[in-house]
Amino acid sequence: MKLREIASDLGLELLSGSLDTEISGGYTSDLLSDVMAHAEDGAALITIQAHTNTVAVASHADLPAIIVCNERPIPEDMLLAAEENRISICRTALTQFEASGKLFARL
Repeated sequence: MKLREIASDLGLELLSGSLDTEISGGYTSDLLSDVMAHAEDGAALITIQAHTNTVAVASHADLPAIIVCNERPIPEDMLLAAEENRISICRTALTQFEASGKLFARL
């Protein structure tokens, strides 16, 4: 599924990358070590962690997209890191619970 297919359901604002990014599922966590240990390749990371370490973890775990919830501000260095690592970053006003449920319903 492409991010484009869930963009309106999740109220996604694309900040970096492409809505044509292909995702195969989702993983919700703010504990980055948990993400590295348990997220499946191809999943979108749903989190409130908005910093460059989040991008590094997504890259290491082969996660093509990060969805930042609660309309958190995204620092410029995170966007630059995402571009360098070809990871799409979207922001939503939804909570992690709401975003996860809506993504799960679409899968």
